[in-house]
Amino acid sequence: MTLDRSSAPPERGRQEVGRLAKRGSVLTGTHFILGDQAIAEGALAAGCRFFGGYPITPSTEVAERMAERLPEVGGLYVQMEDELASMAVILGARWGGLRSMTATSGPGFSLMLENIGLGIITETPCVVVDVQRAGPSTGLPTQVGQGDMLQARWGSHGPYEVIALVPASAQECFDLAIRAFQLSERYRTPVFVMADAEVGHMTEKVVIPPADEIEALGMKRSNPQHSDVVACSALHLVPRMPAVGAGQKVFVESLTHDERGYPAMSVEVQDQLVRRLVDKIRLNADDILDWEERLVEDAEVLVVSYGISARVAGRAVQLARERGIRAGLLRLITAWPFPEARIRELARQVKGFVVPEINLGQMSREVERCAGGTPVVLVPHAGGDIHEPEDIVAAIEHL
Repeated sequence: MTLDRSSAPPERGRQEVGRLAKRGSVLTGTHFILGDQAIAEGALAAGCRFFGGYPITPSTEVAERMAERLPEVGGLYVQMEDELASMAVILGARWGGLRSMTATSGPGFSLMLENIGLGIITETPCVVVDVQRAGPSTGLPTQVGQGDMLQARWGSHGPYEVIALVPASAQECFDLAIRAFQLSERYRTPVFVMADAEVGHMTEKVVIPPADEIEALGMKRSNPQHSDVVACSALHLVPRMPAVGAGQKVFVESLTHDERGYPAMSVEVQDQLVRRLVDKIRLNADDILDWEERLVEDAEVLVVSYGISARVAGRAVQLARERGIRAGLLRLITAWPFPEARIRELARQVKGFVVPEINLGQMSREVERCAGGTPVVLVPHAGGDIHEPEDIVAAIEHL
């Protein structure tokens, strides 16, 4: 329900917004919705109260859902004139005190990258959703791709680290949207949700728990390969975010700046600043990293995949097992940072890795980097459709 303030007295309007904010922030229960819509609901459950964006297929349903739902919870939706402005406005909204996000696809993501760099150096928490489609340029606007994975890591300029999560289902779109907001606030950085057109447009069951149980969804999953010890205190590397408008003097600067936030044009300050921005992610990787393993214990061939490709890969692993090949699957949930230590460990166990992805080789390069001399076979796809399981099985049999 959208409140019509023109017919309501001011005080009544404020009371109604408060009531809706209590009732409508989390749609609990079981729902049958698109992955894009699940991202929006996860963002709302995580406390997002500002969305600035520009419609672009196949992410538009995120914006549409936020436009409908944000007024119900006392939030604000603004359609910007383009993606450059969209990224700028969510940075400003967060400094104004609202958790904020935007959603786009490949061409828009390219335009956002300069201001994403601004968000990194100003340490502004926010969430950027990229529902990937087939490119380059306009490409196939309504069809699937996974070609933005390296762009997410290296698309802006200068040395920095990023956090990027990769959902493979509508349920995970909801869960990882919450996780993205928690990580962005914890490490004061923009966080990416790198969905794809198939996952974003797939209608599936999404179970949303009661509001008081939402917080736990954003915490890392239990995984025997994860350490429970954070390598370095986040408090040491992540400064407290001041509150604009709360009586503090706040200076937000994109130039190299000292600990007060003021420009400091020196090599020494540059080194200190950039190393801290990088270390707050690298040294806390165990807190950030997440992946899923299936049938890995005795695997002689390991498939590494993510997003919709990982769902096809799961079927391929099953078919390979039926043919007597001990195949396993490692599904990336966190793409960046990359789980390089686990890949190095598994490289000593398996005969080789198979990497299916809807591009001509991106995350496979990371697997190659970490695998040492262990063979890595890419199963590429130029985009517009998903893999056939048999194509992945053929690569497994080759190894």
